[in-house]
Amino acid sequence: MYCVCKQHIETALDQFLDEYEDAPDLVNLKETEFSDWDPPLKCAHCEAPAEVLVV
Repeated sequence: MYCVCKQHIETALDQFLDEYEDAPDLVNLKETEFSDWDPPLKCAHCEAPAEVLVV
């Protein structure tokens, strides 16, 4: 699972495919609320705001 900015979606997709050998789902963090989890505020690869959850 990776929380990334739009610039790093492709990188996160590649990492997910390498690790799990399956296609991930993409979740827009601006449109989705989680009851038991607060997503990170920053991208896993840079300091930009996290916008997409790759899971």
